[in-house]
Amino acid sequence: MPVKIAPKDIKLGYAIKLPVGWMKHPFLTNKLVVESVQQIRIIQSLELDYVYFYPERSSVILDTSTDTTDCSVTQGLEDVQLRTQMQLDKEQRIEQAKAHRRELQKTEKAFAQSMAQVRNLMTKVQGRPLNAIEDATQLISNLADTILSEDALVLHLISQAGKEQESMYFHVLNVSILAMMLAKNLKYSADEVKWVGLGAMFHDIGKLKIPSQILRKTTALTTPEQNFIKLHPKLGLELLGLTQQFPAEAKAIVEQHHEYLDGSGYPAGLKADAINKLARIVAVVNEFDNLCHPADMTQARSPHHALSVMFKTMKGKLGDLEMKVMIKMMGIYPPGTVVMLSDKRVGIVMAVNSDAMLYPNVLIYDADVPRLEAAIVTLEANKLSIEKVIKPKALPPEVFAYLNPRAQVSYFVQQKN
Repeated sequence: MPVKIAPKDIKLGYAIKLPVGWMKHPFLTNKLVVESVQQIRIIQSLELDYVYFYPERSSVILDTSTDTTDCSVTQGLEDVQLRTQMQLDKEQRIEQAKAHRRELQKTEKAFAQSMAQVRNLMTKVQGRPLNAIEDATQLISNLADTILSEDALVLHLISQAGKEQESMYFHVLNVSILAMMLAKNLKYSADEVKWVGLGAMFHDIGKLKIPSQILRKTTALTTPEQNFIKLHPKLGLELLGLTQQFPAEAKAIVEQHHEYLDGSGYPAGLKADAINKLARIVAVVNEFDNLCHPADMTQARSPHHALSVMFKTMKGKLGDLEMKVMIKMMGIYPPGTVVMLSDKRVGIVMAVNSDAMLYPNVLIYDADVPRLEAAIVTLEANKLSIEKVIKPKALPPEVFAYLNPRAQVSYFVQQKN
């Protein structure tokens, strides 16, 4: 628990919190560990009645013989210069955070537009399948153009809670984007990347013929219910068979995305090389997204945990190469992962840059800053690193509510500016 102390009592190594608004001091955050006598003098110049002192977070305190209240002209000038530089650095960080937020808003807008297209084409698929396929082909083509570009990509977390009945729309868009990224990273051709996207967009289309009460059931399914759900690949093929325009290469994805290499999958129990190579890609991504978004959301895994579970438990079922490339593509800390930084702050990974995987953009928890105004920091630019991953259930309730790690985890991609 923090205790109040007078600014004159601050010593080197003290972990403190300034009890004023963030804009009323030059430091990057309200919480800091005092590292220099100059910092002490700057804090004392703020004319605060007290600061909060955290004994348990403080390092070994060394008494300094420097009298911080006796400032020479030289010291005063140095303090002014330091405070000015700190203020400039802070303003630069504020502009960086605003730029990150603008990029995020731009990405969220593009995601919302794509979601609207998915909703529209899914409503057409039973009555006007040709129109639905044409719409999907255009959407996938646009997304593929971004993914196939030579520029570095930024994979963004879109924390938008969707309506329960629209969970399939979020799922198919997620799987389409990640599967196309995986196909690109596996060095497949542009046509194959687009077939992967189209097949992923319609991979669960057969579930439209399964009663929603079965699909949304959070308790154990009965054997007849399980068997009914296992029919959805065949039901999907029947729907797509209403038109001749759906590519055969993408049909294989719809049919085989639940087949496992060891023959334990469905509907045909295919093994190894008998499974279409594009279906193997979608199978990996589909498994990942289902672990993040099960019917019973109390069992949801974080993206980091989902990748770990897949690698440990799905060997021999999913392609080893596809899983390894997927993990490399998503990064050690995929978007949606809760982390502790090297400065002990906690946040959630919001975006991963394909050319700097160890330095994602992280939204920082700060009780003094509203969630919608929370800082999004670039670790590399701020000379920070990730110290460890934190399980969401280990977070205090107020931090969990702020970071909201169990919201609908959706991904969207854009070229890096």
